[in-house]
Order: sequence, then structure tokens, then C-alpha cells
Amino acid sequence: MSRVLLFTDDPDYDARFRQAVQGRLPGEVQTVLDDALPATPDQLLGRSVGEMPTVVVFGPGLDLYAAMRLAGVFDIQRPEVSLVLVVPPDMSLAVAALRAGFRDVLDLDAAPDGILGVLSRVCDTAESRRRALPQGSLSGGGTYVPSEPRDDSRVIVVTSPKGGVGKTTIATNLAVGLGAIAPMNTVIVDLDVQFGDVAAALRLAPDHSLTDAVTGPAVDDALVLKTFLTVHPASIYALCTPANPAEGDLIGAAQISHLLDQLSGQFQYVVVDTAPGMDEHALAALEAATDAVFVTGLDVPGVRGLRKELDLLGELSLVPEHVTVVVNAADRNTGLSVQDVEATIKSTVDVVIPRSRMAAYATNRGEPLLQHAPKDKAARQLHVLVDTFAPDHPTARRGIHRKVLTR
Repeated sequence: MSRVLLFTDDPDYDARFRQAVQGRLPGEVQTVLDDALPATPDQLLGRSVGEMPTVVVFGPGLDLYAAMRLAGVFDIQRPEVSLVLVVPPDMSLAVAALRAGFRDVLDLDAAPDGILGVLSRVCDTAESRRRALPQGSLSGGGTYVPSEPRDDSRVIVVTSPKGGVGKTTIATNLAVGLGAIAPMNTVIVDLDVQFGDVAAALRLAPDHSLTDAVTGPAVDDALVLKTFLTVHPASIYALCTPANPAEGDLIGAAQISHLLDQLSGQFQYVVVDTAPGMDEHALAALEAATDAVFVTGLDVPGVRGLRKELDLLGELSLVPEHVTVVVNAADRNTGLSVQDVEATIKSTVDVVIPRSRMAAYATNRGEPLLQHAPKDKAARQLHVLVDTFAPDHPTARRGIHRKVLTR
């Protein structure tokens, strides 16, 4: 049963809105007549009476800038509530609203059937989203519960000492897979600050980049930070690198630490794709990480490089608590075996992803393999990797590399 909350200071619009939907839309319609939007989703939802609304409509008379900011944080803190913005006929304003986090826009001059059509569509979508979201967003009775900063967030750093091993492919597919577990509660961050490929791998054209997130007003405002993230159709967010590699010089390790702290307070999963090697950004990410995915191929330089990376991280006490080792693009004809890798790094390989022509094809299309060919042999192993981070999965290996490296 859908509940709609209309927030506006215009009694005439309220009457027109109610006439259009009352008795024709399943559920209750409630109105708050006010021209001042609360600062947070919790405060706004607290203005409603009874069960928490499914859909909130921002009507005429409200400050549009405040509405956009609030929509951004709603999408993080209250993804089970869908927002609709009433706007004049202005395509640029409608696009801005959708980018900010509104699920739909409603023409200010829409006829009753038009109002009903938009509300019916959004209510149906909202109910589907609520069923897909992890349990715990609502209390048992479906009443409003104030949100708290996340304490179950996992920061998963995907790293490799050398390039060309498919690290970005693994990171993007991992994010897409986790997006199915936690819709709109997963974000991928590209920390290859000069030559990152996350945007290309996900076929995104971001309006904002990592530079905006760590050098502007987003540094002190989580609401603004949310507006700098790019939404991907797989129900995930992405924060991509700047188009100009020179901007990478503006990004320091302390800024990355602060950014990851902000994101981990809002998202269940933060997937971090690092540059090859161990630059200051990668080290800052590993310091903030709860999990690390170490990636290598079946080649001698790559495996020896991984061993050196693990040695150094052990000396620096930067091996995260949960560790996963992945061999990517595995091919029996390389002359090395998984057992050779394990002997060299003195630890177990957790996931072996076979070489697949489809993986390269999907990457070139900018479509993650888990979406493009979910039954491919490589995709099946990527699902195994994703499942290791599912909430109901047994805890990943703890401290194995720490034990090995301190021998």
C-alpha cells in the first residue's frame, strides 16, 4: 500500500493534486503545507503522521536548490523513499532533478490524468525498490526509523603491483555484483587519478570527477558529495577520475582518506580501484580498507610483484583484516599453475577467473561481464568473488598474509 506525502506551501496545488489522485491511487495522501524544507530526510519524514511515506512529492513554492541538495542525501540515507519534483516546463531543470536523485518529475501544469500517471508509475517503482533493499531500513511495522551512520560498511580495495592484469575489470564487475546485493548502496571509486578506466569500463560520461569530490564544497558536506557521484544502471554509483590527467596532482593522500571516510559512512559497499603499484593514494585506501582483493595473472613477473607487494604491506601493517587473492585470466598454457602462485606468495589463492574472450569483448563495449554475459565461464567465477562479500557469507580469511609476512 503506497503512501504519498506532498510537501508544498501552495494550498491551490494541494487541492488540485488531491483531486487528481484521491481515491484513484491505492493508499493515503498526506500534505505538509510549508515553504521551508527541513535540512535532513529524518526531519522531513518526521513531519508525516503514521507509517513512513513511500513517495514524497516536492510541490511548488519550495527552494529548488534546497530540494536538490535534500534529494541527494535522501538517495543515500532513505533509498526506500522515492522523490518526485514538481517543475515548470523546463527540460534542463528536469534533467538536473533526475541527476540530483529525484525518481521522476511532474509538470506543474499537468492535467489530473498526467498527475495520476506519474504517481502510479513512481509508486510501483518505489514498492519494487523497497522489496529489493536490505532488511533493516524499516522497522517491523513499516514506521519511520531515524537513520544512523553506517557501521557495517565495507571498503574493498582492489589492487595489483602491475598493470594489465584486469584489475579494473574485476573492480567494476565486483561493484556491479554488489549493486545487486545492495541496490543504490554501492559506490565504486577510481583512484588511478591520472589514467583511470572505470568510466570507460562502465560506459559513463560523468559530469563531475574525483577532483570535484576532494577539493570543493563536498569536502565538508556529504549532501554535496552525493551530487558528484554518477549513477550507473546497475544501481550503483561511481566516482571517476578527471578527464585531464594533470588534475591528479591536486589530489593527495589525506584527501583520499577523508573521502573514503565520508563514503563509508553512507554506503554499505565502497569498492576502490587503485592504480598499479603502491602510490600514496593506494596506500591511503589500504589504510582505510576493511578488505583487500589482490590480483595477479599467471606470469612470473606478476606473481613475484605480488609477493613483494605483500611483503611491503606487511612491514607497513597495511594488510587489511580480510584478504582475497584472485588469479585473473588463468590459462593452463602459460607454464605456471595456481599451486606455483601459492608457493611463491605463501598463501592460498581464493578465486581463479579463467581467460575469456567474452571478458575482453564486454570491456571494449563498456559493459561489465556480469551484465553482458552472466553465464560466461569468467562471469561465474566473478559471481563467486561477489558472493564472498555478501552479508550472509562466512567471514573472509582474516590476517593470513599478516601471519605469513611476520615469519
